[in-house]
Amino acid sequence: MRRHVNQRQAQVLELVRARGSVRVADLARELGISPVTLRRDIEAMAARGEIQRMHGAISRVDPGRAPSAGSAASTAAGAGRARGGRGGAAEGLVVGMVVPTTEYYYAEVVRGAREAVEARGARLTVGLTRYLQGEDRTQADRLLSTGAHGLLLTPNWETGSPGPGEGAWTAELPVPTVLVERWAPPGHPAASLDRVSSDHAHGAARAVQHLVEQGHRRIALASRATPTTARLRAGYEAAVSALGLEPAPPWPPAGPGPLSDADMFTRTLDYLCEAVTAGGVTAALVHSDTDAIMLIPRLQARGVRVPEDLAVITYDDEVAGMADVPLSAVAPAKHEVGARAAALLLDRLSTTAAPDAAPRQHLDLLPRLTIRS
Repeated sequence: MRRHVNQRQAQVLELVRARGSVRVADLARELGISPVTLRRDIEAMAARGEIQRMHGAISRVDPGRAPSAGSAASTAAGAGRARGGRGGAAEGLVVGMVVPTTEYYYAEVVRGAREAVEARGARLTVGLTRYLQGEDRTQADRLLSTGAHGLLLTPNWETGSPGPGEGAWTAELPVPTVLVERWAPPGHPAASLDRVSSDHAHGAARAVQHLVEQGHRRIALASRATPTTARLRAGYEAAVSALGLEPAPPWPPAGPGPLSDADMFTRTLDYLCEAVTAGGVTAALVHSDTDAIMLIPRLQARGVRVPEDLAVITYDDEVAGMADVPLSAVAPAKHEVGARAAALLLDRLSTTAAPDAAPRQHLDLLPRLTIRS
């Protein structure tokens, strides 16, 4: 039988008073409830001064003793004393960050978040999902169960935004949450969350604009399916229309069943060769750098000279400058995305007002175009 919230909290209080302190993860297992549910109870009980919160644990409040700074940090009344005002220190706070990986693109995002968090006296803990289905929620619950006061969250949404019936759980988390490099359409529950992301559509359009300035009139977009692709294509198509360009040959339709990485790479190579030799394409935006670096010698082996027959701009700018002939590239502000997201979350956690008192923010950072000759 499901216990009423008052009964559940009374049991928590009884156990903490009897034992002095207890780890949150152990208590959730013992009571047979989810870490998220227990987290809500702990927040409410700490706000009433019934228990003290610590990193990953809770303890009893001794009679006649004022709550410690760690306990006060979890209440609105103590938030200003323990964490400082808006933009100030955030000592004692733990920020959880869920990302697909800490390599390639996300290395700089995580670094930016870590530096911003540590600069304000807080601590960052990271959960990795490796793009595994359902792992984003598992990692979020794990970070909450070990004491995270707020979350920076990059869900495993294949197109960068939630699919049908996907992602509503992100808006139900019991702590302030900021989406990082993800977005949700109006009307979706996650659209009400704070978010900080790169404006990939602007980045793609900026690349098209530059190529037009160089005299190109038929420009292709070559991108395998990633969470960035939908926004890149939106910006690319908008720029082609706005600038009155001749459309490039359409991307070949996907065949039945998923393709391997090798098959997708071959499909991209075939598309570009055909676009140049038969479709009149003279320039391309290629996502990502690594694909571009691998494609160029294969294009040349098929008689497509780069840049004489095909000018190339890459997207991401992780390794574009390391190619044997350095490539021009669009560079999202990855480090700044992480830093801004962390600052936004810490501002919500540090304010003396209720965390939701200030309007939610959707912040898009514009990528920059780096020209290399």
